[in-house]
Amino acid sequence: MIPRIALTPGEPAGIGPDLVARLAADGAAAELVAIADPQLIAARARQLGIQLELLPYQRGMAAKPSAPGRLLVDARPLRVPAQAGRPDAANAGYVLDTLNRAATGCLAGEFAAMVTAPVHKGVINDAGIAFSGHTEYLAGLTGAAQPVMLLVAGTLRVALLTTHLALRAVPDAITGTRIEAVARVLHDGLVTAFGIDRPRIAVLGLNPHAGESGHLGNEEQSVIGPALARLRSAGLAVEGPLPADSAFTPAALAQCDAVLAMYHDQGLPVLKHAGFGHAVNLTLGLPILRTSVDHGTALELAGTGRADAGSLRAALALAIDIARRRRA
Repeated sequence: MIPRIALTPGEPAGIGPDLVARLAADGAAAELVAIADPQLIAARARQLGIQLELLPYQRGMAAKPSAPGRLLVDARPLRVPAQAGRPDAANAGYVLDTLNRAATGCLAGEFAAMVTAPVHKGVINDAGIAFSGHTEYLAGLTGAAQPVMLLVAGTLRVALLTTHLALRAVPDAITGTRIEAVARVLHDGLVTAFGIDRPRIAVLGLNPHAGESGHLGNEEQSVIGPALARLRSAGLAVEGPLPADSAFTPAALAQCDAVLAMYHDQGLPVLKHAGFGHAVNLTLGLPILRTSVDHGTALELAGTGRADAGSLRAALALAIDIARRRRA
């Protein structure tokens, strides 16, 4: 099965167009369709010295592997010309157009997956558009009730209970209902995306030392622990709440298939230390398959040729693997 995969280059002033050009230069075992302004991709490829032939994407054709140096483009026009390293809020609508097109194509079965380069949340918000991230935006677009952000670096998998949320708002967002919903989505995702028959999930506590028996906070006793007990009664293999400072030791990780962290900066620093530049962001709980990079727009590297495409390559490889597993 040759999957057709939509690529979105993200912020046009960032490294996304560079990474898409590099991926196209490599070729792929899938058919890649860039949802982008072709002039942007062509200009960035020339800036990087990459020989690239851009071809208009035509719907209804059988998918074929992308040959090195050739890229299909579903044209979406920039609002204003883009300059590497200098974002313009006028292009926020363009960025969202690319996401909308890729997502609706996935919902319709036109694309097997969408692979996204980084967007600049601040620039989109500066345009007057409320935007907290790909995960939340795609959930709203596809009607997903409970999206879950899962970062993957080799065999290390870290999911987040809360995502792009101010730290002072995290405790109030940790509820038994959310824990149960996220853990179920994570469990099902580990089964369907990775072929793990009975996933083992390690769930972290919120407070230092998982609350120290209530002396350092009681969320573990009042909310997290009871939710995990209900999940265990329902047959899920969940352990915790565990102290975050010891849950990422090699011995502890050997006992689980994924770690569920309570908030963004509890789990992701460890994941990015282990695999930054080669890790993948996989969104679970959507009716479509979406993978992404583990980094930001790196405006200072755009157009310089110094941006590493390793994470986007890994995101594409994981998307192809999961798409084939789902079709098998």
